[in-house]
Amino acid sequence: MNIAVVGTGYVGLVVGACLAETGNQVAGADVDVSKIDRLKQNILPIYEPGLEHLVERNQAAGRLTFTTDVQEAIGKSEVAFIAVGTPPGEDGSADLRYVLAVAEEIGKSMKREMVVVTKSTVPVGTAGKVAECVARHAKHPFHVVSNPEFLKEGAAVDDFMKPDRVVLGAETDHARSVMTELYAPFVRTGRPIIFMDIPSAEMTKYAANAMLATRISFMNDVANLCERVGANVDLVRKGIGSDDRIGSAFLFPGPGYGGSCFPKDVKALVRTAREQGTCLRILEAVEAVNQDQKHRMFAKLRQALGEDLTGTRVAIWGLAFKPNTDDMREAPALSLIEDLLGAGASVAVHDPVAMDEAKHKLGTSVDFAATSYDALEGADALAVVTDWNEYRHPDFPRMRQSLRRPVIVDGRNLYALHRMAELGFRYHSIGRRAIA
Repeated sequence: MNIAVVGTGYVGLVVGACLAETGNQVAGADVDVSKIDRLKQNILPIYEPGLEHLVERNQAAGRLTFTTDVQEAIGKSEVAFIAVGTPPGEDGSADLRYVLAVAEEIGKSMKREMVVVTKSTVPVGTAGKVAECVARHAKHPFHVVSNPEFLKEGAAVDDFMKPDRVVLGAETDHARSVMTELYAPFVRTGRPIIFMDIPSAEMTKYAANAMLATRISFMNDVANLCERVGANVDLVRKGIGSDDRIGSAFLFPGPGYGGSCFPKDVKALVRTAREQGTCLRILEAVEAVNQDQKHRMFAKLRQALGEDLTGTRVAIWGLAFKPNTDDMREAPALSLIEDLLGAGASVAVHDPVAMDEAKHKLGTSVDFAATSYDALEGADALAVVTDWNEYRHPDFPRMRQSLRRPVIVDGRNLYALHRMAELGFRYHSIGRRAIA
């Protein structure tokens, strides 16, 4: 099948490479000339495990190409995926200008009957707007499909190649037939393709992310209460996660959620509700809890080091919002750094992958350490923000020697309370009382 994927960001690049892997001819189209030039050289704009090899292999085989000629890519295709960004506006609503601009281009450029797939995360009702834009110029029949993505950053290739489900909002037999054929190689083990009406498919994406965000904020609220009453949130998490009605996923407390999906999608869903004359009170609370949680680590550092942080130095391990990605959008580390700098502290940072992205975002406001241990030199405290594997079993005696004060604030509960006490650290975590 000939496919155009318009937008070569996180979603578009994964979608294009994975569809090419199953034998399709895929053109990844983008108006960013420098990005396309780098992609042709197998230089990716994002870090995602396994993706670079997939892009390289399929480009070499001639199944995956990259172009700035969006019209040509659409003109050669039977299916066009819209995978451009939908950044949040100031009011939390999703900005659809890029999605609708691509829809206009599809209408102008299509040369045969086409299936037009919205892969970008878009509010309910967007498919109708896409259809209107295409229809203004189309000279051939077309079918709009909503195909929300459920790709976890750090595991996106596996998620696409081995999905637990494929959700498709399709309302014509032709669209259902084409999309069934396209996704057949990915569901051979029996995972379902779930067909539904288009508004339901659009809502499914937002509802799924909102539910996961709710679990995170719920556990962070519980963790903060655990500290006050002397309970251990790790044990509470195991106790409730073993209940089949609840399950164990997304019950880890931490410094708040970030990334490209949860913050944006919760805001957009709240905004959609308001536009419809109602409110989503639980999600409004989820968002408020998350914003508060992003400042918890700063509060713990100030409790450990003193109210006046002027002249103190704090090392930060982990800048990406989660491991196995370089994505720092809405990352908790950014809130912590802003709080520390505002309080007069200096900051040294380390991340295994996100340092280049951090330099772009933070400039000269912090010191960038070559290794995690370099960041500790002369620091009054360490803050662990992202749970990268290399931070899980560090050289504690070396850490103790490097730090000016043996203070660790662990936003991911990576270390055992008794072990840290034995080593002489003043150790503070989330939802667990420090052992004196």
